Amino acid sequence: MKNRIQEMRKSRKVTQQELADALSVTRQTIISLENGRYNASLTLAHKTAQYFGTTIEELFIFEGDENLIGG
Repeated sequence: MKNRIQEMRKSRKVTQQELADALSVTRQTIISLENGRYNASLTLAHKTAQYFGTTIEELFIFEGDENLIGG
């Protein structure tokens, strides 16, 4: 799943470590999220969206019809 974490983090001049600390995860988790190698749990997605003051839908990019109800 694609996301805008790196874009939002850089626009706010936050390091990967600072974001990791704020979300209580490791820097490696942030790297994996930004590179699309790891999909965030709903809890982590919610915490990340709250941190950036946005919605999960704005932060994470769902691709394909498999994610749509009735799609």
